[in-house]
Amino acid sequence: MSVLRVGNASGFYGDRFSAMREMLTGGELDVLTGDYLAELTMLILGRDRLKDPEGGYARTFLRQLEECLGLAHERGVRIVANAGGLNPAGLADAVRALADRLGLPVRVAHVEGDDLGAAHPGALAAHAYLGGFGIAACLRAGADVVVTGRVTDAALVTGPAAAHFGWGPTEYDRLAGAVVAGHLLECGAQATGGNYAFFRDGDVRRPGFPLAELHADGTSVVTKHDGTGGFVDVGTVTAQLLYETGGARYAGPDVTARLDTVRLGQEGPDRVRVEGVRGEAPPPTLKVGLNRLGGFRNEVAFVLTGLDVEAKADLVRAQMEPALGKIADVRWDLVRTDRPDAPTEETASALLRLVVRDADQQVVGRALSGAAIELALAGYPGFHVLAPPGKGAPYGVFEDVYVPHGAVDHVAVLHDGRRVSVPPPRPPAQDSVVPAHVPEPPLPQPLPPGPVRRAPLGLVAGARSGDKGGDANVGVWARTDDAWRWLAHELTADRFRELIPEARDLPVTRHQLPNLRALNFVVEGILGEGVAAQARFDPQAKALGEWLRARHLDIPESLL
Repeated sequence: MSVLRVGNASGFYGDRFSAMREMLTGGELDVLTGDYLAELTMLILGRDRLKDPEGGYARTFLRQLEECLGLAHERGVRIVANAGGLNPAGLADAVRALADRLGLPVRVAHVEGDDLGAAHPGALAAHAYLGGFGIAACLRAGADVVVTGRVTDAALVTGPAAAHFGWGPTEYDRLAGAVVAGHLLECGAQATGGNYAFFRDGDVRRPGFPLAELHADGTSVVTKHDGTGGFVDVGTVTAQLLYETGGARYAGPDVTARLDTVRLGQEGPDRVRVEGVRGEAPPPTLKVGLNRLGGFRNEVAFVLTGLDVEAKADLVRAQMEPALGKIADVRWDLVRTDRPDAPTEETASALLRLVVRDADQQVVGRALSGAAIELALAGYPGFHVLAPPGKGAPYGVFEDVYVPHGAVDHVAVLHDGRRVSVPPPRPPAQDSVVPAHVPEPPLPQPLPPGPVRRAPLGLVAGARSGDKGGDANVGVWARTDDAWRWLAHELTADRFRELIPEARDLPVTRHQLPNLRALNFVVEGILGEGVAAQARFDPQAKALGEWLRARHLDIPESLL
């Protein structure tokens, strides 16, 4: 069958508004996807729904369609997006109303069944990560627009691919190839030079959004529309492939993709072929994301300028201590941004950051703000703050649990109102069950001994990091075979802990992916209770990989 061209126009709720129009006008497409959901987004939409029970979906998507639905209909491009959030049926109705108002004969379907709030009454939002076969059912029945709630990001691609090529639920290798393609597209411009370690390799001032040319055997080519910014090469694709993943097995509701089998090759300018992906049966359970309100938080950043920074910080802590005694969680961080004999006041200043969290809003609100403001004329010399503390804002906590596939009523609601139940995957036959443990591949031959130089890791390796609940992953890859031979031996889990002191007392697991010349580190608990809890300076670990690249090691001179 013909190639299926699937593009992406959103990597998160709030991504470039014009991307949908850019993708529809930039070149050929069969399907345009949009990923609007993340762990934090589900919490935000949950709070929105408390204010308006008819809401709970990404309203930006609806505004984008107001500009672009006619264009998509004219060009025959189907749209698949998880913008339904907590209310996919409500969004589907809103899209139908929009199509009627615009006079467009657009068939709109949606997928539901992910909402498990009834089973988790204490959660603000509780949603299972569904696979792509509900989307496939909607498309096979003729839908032009399919909106979903919480599906896996890759399901936005596996669904259209399964519908187009007629794949069944046990065609694991083909499905795994689509999962990898979906993972490469899901974060938009991150596959085309955005957030890329070696961003100076191309012009990334305004990267285009990516698309994948999928084939019936599960292989694909990742590319972008001609004339758009950014670039696509093996490095940008490797970086996105490592983003928010863990070991060799990338498990999802449709299939478990083996990331250790992925092979990448530069096919031409801005074209990277993805092949060799093997798949295994999906796990017997579905992940469920639970978002709940954890309490209230507040913060204040004291500016410490000039001499005696440590003593000034000690004085603030002592003066604030009486007001903090009843607060459940108090965190101080001294950030030494100051320089000696600095040419500007800003570069002569350090920041002392105080973050407090408690179940009682009054405790972290008025009590904290009063104590901090009262120091204005009674504190350290040069006392001032970046901004006065507020009343105390609610924060969220993310947790994931797992339920059997049968606990979820996965339903495709077709454009004509028919409801089609999507059965859970059949368990694999006993003789095809794969071992639970994936053996670590052998290490490459080490480089021969030679002179070394103290230098940043980032001179020879790229990195990309991200969050999964309270954990973070840091994918590190080498650009040459020799650099990989050195990296695989040098950057052990223990060395990682040395370079990232925050991880020193945390479980760190290292996974090898030799086909990608990559190592993937999973750091458990470094983000506390997840991004919404904001327990860390970089709560989504977005820059953790760049910090690692900036750390110095003894690197062979032959690599520099």
